Amino acid sequence: MSALLSRTGRILSALVLLALVVAAVVVLSERDGTKTITADFTATNSLYEGSDVKVLGVPVGRVTKLEPRGDVVRATIEYQGDVDLPADVKAVLVSPSVVGDRFVQLAPAYTKGAKLKASAHVPHDRTAVPVELDQVYESLDDLSVALGPKGANKDGSLSKLLDAGARQLDGEGQQVNDTIRDVGQLSQTLENSSDDLFGSVREISEFVAMLRENDATVRSFNDSTADVAKVLEGEREDLAATVDQLGLALVDVRDLVKENRSVLGKDVADLTSISRVLVKHRDALEQVAVDAPTALSNVALTYNGRYGTLDNRSNIEKMLFGGLEDPKTFLCTLLGESGKESTDLCKTVGDLLGGLTGGGKTAEGSAARNRAAVGVPATGGTVATTQPDRVNDSIEDMLGVAP
Repeated sequence: MSALLSRTGRILSALVLLALVVAAVVVLSERDGTKTITADFTATNSLYEGSDVKVLGVPVGRVTKLEPRGDVVRATIEYQGDVDLPADVKAVLVSPSVVGDRFVQLAPAYTKGAKLKASAHVPHDRTAVPVELDQVYESLDDLSVALGPKGANKDGSLSKLLDAGARQLDGEGQQVNDTIRDVGQLSQTLENSSDDLFGSVREISEFVAMLRENDATVRSFNDSTADVAKVLEGEREDLAATVDQLGLALVDVRDLVKENRSVLGKDVADLTSISRVLVKHRDALEQVAVDAPTALSNVALTYNGRYGTLDNRSNIEKMLFGGLEDPKTFLCTLLGESGKESTDLCKTVGDLLGGLTGGGKTAEGSAARNRAAVGVPATGGTVATTQPDRVNDSIEDMLGVAP
């Protein structure tokens, strides 16, 4: 029993001692005030344990360990505990000179946002190493070989190009200078018009997007155009002959116009006069256009298809005796003379008619006697027979045109 207690006491003493050691390490670590992170680099040439670690060129820590891990080298970095770094910090190897040690630059400096936690790891895609001087020499050597006698200048082509360029630029320094200055001004103009330029590019992009959305329609249009092109290709000879004939016809038309220029000018002037007359009588033409359908309809209604006649009820009295109211004018008109003019023939007709009608009797009296002779009642009288419904009593009514 005593042995068991002794063994338990020793275990408890060991645990207490271990806790004290851990507490001491923690206290010392906090008192030291440092943080540790790791970073993977593809190469660590001229970087050693103890190399500086800087932020904005100010030393804040050092490299404590370099450990190869496959195709990368993991560097353990220790920096001051009061320095904060962004969560997406990057590590870059910097060469202050061609020959000399390199240091690790942590960038960017922390301003705000998430902070990098202690013991964090920076992967190799967030690290960078400088180009080695040997690589620069190798690239220059490759360029010289490519442009040398074993490369582009194997047949002297590069030398000829340089000679031709020298001859072309000889004495053109001022023009080259002006060209460079103009290109600079163009760049400035494009910069000042960047909104319009990008707006145009944006509209072109929208147009291309519309074409993409209507790809089937565009393809159909292209196919139709191709079919038309094939048809035209098959009719090439006919089209050529048609164009030739059209050219000859145009030559003939030109000659015709040239030879008949005066006649064509007169015709155009006559057409102008006719157009002016039509414009002047536009109201009358409009009235004819309105009344003509009615007149034609009345004519159609008067046509008797059985007998091939135009049947209407006209004013027989006016038709028979209208001319007898003024027989002198009526006879002179039939003889081709004007009854109002003082011609010998019309005067003779007037004298004869005056003798026949009793001289002092008026034309109205003669017309009244004529009406009485055919049984037409005088004014105010009536006819005993029953009159039918009035239908087209005159030519004006028949045509539907107001007198």
